[in-house]
Amino acid sequence: MECTILPWLRQQQGFLDLIILALPDDSEVATISFWDHEGNAQAYNATGYPEVVQVLQELLDGIPYVKTFEVVSSTFQPSATALQLEPDDPASDPAPRVYRRCANSV
Repeated sequence: MECTILPWLRQQQGFLDLIILALPDDSEVATISFWDHEGNAQAYNATGYPEVVQVLQELLDGIPYVKTFEVVSSTFQPSATALQLEPDDPASDPAPRVYRRCANSV
C-alpha cells in the first residue's frame, strides 16, 4: 500500500494526511484520511476510492465501508502548506476539516 497507493493519494487535490490503524494480529485495518474540504473528499470518494478498493481487493476478505465526519476537535498541527489553502468558496467561511474513515478486514 505504501508503495502503490500512498504516492497516488498524495497527488489527489485536497489530500492532507492518512492514518493507517491495524489490530496487533493484522485481522482488521482502518484508515482515516484527512482532506482540506468536503468537496475534495467527495470527489475522491466518487472516483479515487473505487480504484483503491480494486487495487486492495486481493487483501480484503470483507466489504470496506466509508463514513465521513467533521473534525470537532483536534490536537493535529497542520503544515504551513495546509494553512495556506483557500476555501472552496472564498465568499464563505472555510469548511471544517473533513476526514474519512474506511474500515475493513484483512
